Amino acid sequence: MTPSLGDLPSEEFRRFAHQLVDRVADYLEQIEKYPVLPDVAPGDIRTQLPSLPPTLGESMETILADVDRIILPGMTHWNHPNFFAYFSITGSGPGILGELLSAAFNINGMLWKTCPSATELEQVTLDWLRQMLGLPKEFWGIIYDTASISTLHAIAAAREQLMDLQIREQGLAGRAEVPRLRLYTSEQAHSSVDKAAITLGIGLAGVRKIPVDEGFRMQPKALAQAIAEDRRQGWRPFCVVATVGTTSTTSIDPVPEIAEICEREGLWLHVDGAYGGMAAVVPEMRHVLAGCDRADSMVTNPHKWLFVPVDLSAFYTRKPEILRRAFSLVPEYLRTSQDHQVENLMDYGVQLGRRFRALKLWFVLRYFGWEGIAARIRKHIQLAQDFAAWIDADPNFERMAPTPFSTICFRAHPPHMDEEEALNHLNERLLEAINGTHEVFLSHTRLHNRYVLRLAIGNLRTEEKHVRRAWVIIREKLKEVIPGIR
Repeated sequence: MTPSLGDLPSEEFRRFAHQLVDRVADYLEQIEKYPVLPDVAPGDIRTQLPSLPPTLGESMETILADVDRIILPGMTHWNHPNFFAYFSITGSGPGILGELLSAAFNINGMLWKTCPSATELEQVTLDWLRQMLGLPKEFWGIIYDTASISTLHAIAAAREQLMDLQIREQGLAGRAEVPRLRLYTSEQAHSSVDKAAITLGIGLAGVRKIPVDEGFRMQPKALAQAIAEDRRQGWRPFCVVATVGTTSTTSIDPVPEIAEICEREGLWLHVDGAYGGMAAVVPEMRHVLAGCDRADSMVTNPHKWLFVPVDLSAFYTRKPEILRRAFSLVPEYLRTSQDHQVENLMDYGVQLGRRFRALKLWFVLRYFGWEGIAARIRKHIQLAQDFAAWIDADPNFERMAPTPFSTICFRAHPPHMDEEEALNHLNERLLEAINGTHEVFLSHTRLHNRYVLRLAIGNLRTEEKHVRRAWVIIREKLKEVIPGIR
């Protein structure tokens, strides 16, 4: 019998889709039965997988059985309420359903004509989010995959703003008449700024890191001095990247003062609010975006703290025409009769193919509502303040940075131990012991060369009991690492 050359038969699809939805619901409902970190060694998963692709198709029963047998045991569960590493993210139920429907539609939203609903829903949902964040009406939005790509596009637009250099037409290489370009950001900025500089031909030498104050915030005075010094030495300053919620400490750069400098110096200001910016959805936290209305562009990630499944990054700019000028390139086969009436989102970035990401954002915003989302973020911030208070009250620990959002930077510092290398070694061992339980997962950073633990609260399923349990484990493991400590 000749096998069918079509798709999975609809009846089979229906049967396995029902099974899979049940499995997903059970997974989310029973996620705490899994260790947040897998107990596997490098290569354990790969060695269980065939080195050659299957010659003949396999049944869905076999494939799903291997998910249970091979994949699940090697999973780090980002949806787990005890996931406190990096920045916690949540694939919420509404978001998962939106993602499922997006995969089924399988559209390419490069042009308005290739899927009008995708383009127009993206425009509407991003305007909803703009209003929730308190950004001004002139901020135009587009969805990229991650904040790293959003920042890349912002810096590319900033470079395009240098119209006299004709970089789009002539490039940078081999042109003696083009000065070295200088980009400014803080010592605590995300590595995506450096990667963007590498990608865009600015180079790491073109990135100047501005010192931070005791709260790990960029120092505006030092920024102004750096710009003046660079101009004297022949550099061409063109862009500043400020951060609302730095990766290590979640500190907030003084955006109003930085904006003042950028306006005076004619520099593009991009604000990286990938994590912290989302807190402005909470009315009493709106202050975290102070000054961002004066930025040329800004990014925030609904997939970090808005319970949207990875990936979805919301990029806003007051100068979409410059972004379009940097990237628009329309071959004949992509021209349509509606081009003069619509926005074709392919014109505003590197990628041509565009997933229907707005659908899952729309599901989340509609299901939870503005007040529901704000209440959940508010709870995370309160849990973080509680944890910070426990750290402050314990003589064996110290907080290492302010806690403006829901991420706490701290370390063990017993009264009898003050040598920094010994403290670094202690905290490194402590983190290994904590994560070695596979019950909770924390990450670390270094601040002034001090090894610091980070506990980030942001998962939709995290409750006070989970934070309290993490605190119990942290203290228990310190006693194991240093026997006899109280």
